[in-house]
Amino acid sequence: MNSLTKAIEYFLLITVELTVLFIGISAIVNMVLMYIPKEKLREWLSKRGIWGNILGAIVGALTPFCACSTIPMTLGMLNAGAPFGPVMSFVIASPLLNPIIISMVATLMGLKACLIYFGVTFVGSVIFGVILEKTGGSKHVKNIRAKQSCCGSAENVIPPAFAGKVKVAVQSAWKDFRAVLVFLLIGVGIGAGIYGYLPEEFVVRIAGSNNPLAIPVAAIVGIPLYIRAETAIPIGLALAQKGMSMGAVIALIIGGAGMAIPEMSMLASIFQKRLVASIVMVIFATAVAGGYVFNLVL
Repeated sequence: MNSLTKAIEYFLLITVELTVLFIGISAIVNMVLMYIPKEKLREWLSKRGIWGNILGAIVGALTPFCACSTIPMTLGMLNAGAPFGPVMSFVIASPLLNPIIISMVATLMGLKACLIYFGVTFVGSVIFGVILEKTGGSKHVKNIRAKQSCCGSAENVIPPAFAGKVKVAVQSAWKDFRAVLVFLLIGVGIGAGIYGYLPEEFVVRIAGSNNPLAIPVAAIVGIPLYIRAETAIPIGLALAQKGMSMGAVIALIIGGAGMAIPEMSMLASIFQKRLVASIVMVIFATAVAGGYVFNLVL
């Protein structure tokens, strides 16, 4: 009964926190994007040099990874002659610096953990964007045309008044939340079961800070585990509270967010296999490096 009570308390508390967090952050991001013209985002991605990669990572952080936004924007920019490096920084940063992931890490794991996570993934996106460009990754882009966004045209109409923008932003956030609610509940439910019933000694022995292999293994395990950020992060939080090292938790989140099979399938539609494999290696290296940095600092 004690374990069941703990599991139920965890489930209710985390569900409420993530619901408020998801809707609030999504609405804020939607509002921000209303004030940044798409032409400005394209201009940022067209900058050359390291500054272009930095701007590419910033745009990626503002643009959640999905077939409706990231893929058409990526292909459109490449077909328009935008520098390959900044576009790759954008592609890498988009899933890893998703505002929902950042806010969840900050709320559930602390501001320090969030800052380290952001720093590692942002720097990784910039550096690996440069590397992919220098190594000739642009040769492995498929010669296909950008398709029109799958988002409805009505959703692209921005009301002129501030109150109208707020209403549209909240409505869009609520729609997005309804779409991920099942995944969120699955993740919180699994996390609650781990929190209530999984022996702490077992987690510490397998994935504690004393096991140096826990981080690369967690980065790989995160791939099939990751359905949505809303699913993986509650599970990672529960494992952390049971003794899993923060480095392994972060490696699991980065590896899952960046190398999830659905996301790689999207990229395979516009990139050749060699470039997709390079991106997978980049994400894995970021996950492992981030995990060891976390354990070293925290």
